[in-house]
Amino acid sequence: MSSENDFANKDAENGAPGPSSNHLDRLLTAGGHPNDRSQIPLPVVHRSFANPTPLGLISFAADIFLISVYGLHARGIQAPNVMVGMLVFFGGICQFLAGIMEFVTGNTFGATVFSSYGAFNLSYAMIYLPGSGIIAAYTDPATGAPGPEFNQAISIYLWVWFIITVLYTVAAMRSTWILFLDLAALDVCLLLLACGFMVGHDGVMTAGYSFGIVVCFLSFWAGCAGLWISITPIKVPVFEMSGNV
Repeated sequence: MSSENDFANKDAENGAPGPSSNHLDRLLTAGGHPNDRSQIPLPVVHRSFANPTPLGLISFAADIFLISVYGLHARGIQAPNVMVGMLVFFGGICQFLAGIMEFVTGNTFGATVFSSYGAFNLSYAMIYLPGSGIIAAYTDPATGAPGPEFNQAISIYLWVWFIITVLYTVAAMRSTWILFLDLAALDVCLLLLACGFMVGHDGVMTAGYSFGIVVCFLSFWAGCAGLWISITPIKVPVFEMSGNV
């Protein structure tokens, strides 16, 4: 015991920290600098993210409008191929990017919905893209027109998206009334179109495309509510549901 005290006293005389010295001295390097190893390689910068929801909603509204007015043969237009570019870039890429940004901000619902309908727009555009060969696979070589099988294939395609949309409608029951009614109207739109293509009834398809205009209006409403509130004094009500459902 005495030998340990002798070493401690000798270290204290030489200015070196001994066992009895303050424990904070152990945090110094041999050169007397703070022995701080808590720093990470890159600094943490806290950023604020923009709201991607308006981009997703407005792009969805614009493309649903285009699909609906061409389906209603507005201005006598029969070939809807001009919508392919908009469906790919604005409806597909922009909406998919909005979905990815929703992932970053932690919004699972927005990330799932926007990514899904971005894929819907891309896949719908592929049907009318001549290079895809989708319509060509159903075209009758004798007449040059798509056969009855094409309408049945489109019907099954729409049934799948109707099921997906119903799932999203249930998930929106604690969001806002505008968004919930938007998805509910999309349910009706897809249901009517799927039935119309399946039975080959033009009146049912016309009703389905007409509901698409309603979906477009509600999507623009919800999108503008999120966009204008941050940059204008205009406040568009969306009617929260969380306290009522």
